[in-house]
Amino acid sequence: MFSKNWSRTPVALMLAAAVLSAHSMFALAALAQETRPSAEITVNGKGKVNGVSVISGGTVFSGDTVEVEPNSTVTISGKFGRVELLSSAMFEKATFSDSALSGTLAAGRARVSAPQGVAVSVMTKDGSAVADSAQASAFSIDVECGNTIVATQAGKVELRSGTEAKQIAAGSQDTAGQAAPGTRCARLSTVGTGLRAISGGALAAILAAAGGAIAAGIIAATSDNNDLNFGGNVTVVSPVQ
Repeated sequence: MFSKNWSRTPVALMLAAAVLSAHSMFALAALAQETRPSAEITVNGKGKVNGVSVISGGTVFSGDTVEVEPNSTVTISGKFGRVELLSSAMFEKATFSDSALSGTLAAGRARVSAPQGVAVSVMTKDGSAVADSAQASAFSIDVECGNTIVATQAGKVELRSGTEAKQIAAGSQDTAGQAAPGTRCARLSTVGTGLRAISGGALAAILAAAGGAIAAGIIAATSDNNDLNFGGNVTVVSPVQ
């Protein structure tokens, strides 16, 4: 009897040590998460953080991935400013601190605003949109069509793609990459090609003869949050609601 109890003692000690070790690991993991910078999340509809459903008033930690369900919006806000993710957007590795904000927009559209002194960099598959931290910035970024469209509302934003860097001043927009066939961006680019093929006089005559229909078409196009620019190419500006 004594020998059996004695043989069980090392096993019991090993099990106790394993339980204590596992508990310590979980405690350390929880502590590490709590010490990461955090931000408040506001959900209008349905959203997820790291694959888990979240509601308004919840917390998102630096490094998390935020997803938005269709017909919903999710906003991340803190001292760094705010990121509003629109329907079906995915923002991977949302990294932030009091003076910096970065992440990867893997799908959908986003609106970003940051106060002066905050460095902002949003990556996409085509490159990155980098805001000048010397002043407050506000810009939208859209990857719905397969390319990257950046529109600046305030401050200065640079769209970097490969070795190219495009300066986008407030009130203007630019793109990187190619729009996927069949998307709204590709369709409007095709329309632009057709318009450029018509001479200036012929186009003026067409517009005069069918002014009402043309106006209706423009209204219909812009009602889907697409601003048309007839100064050469017909382009799509990332929607700003």
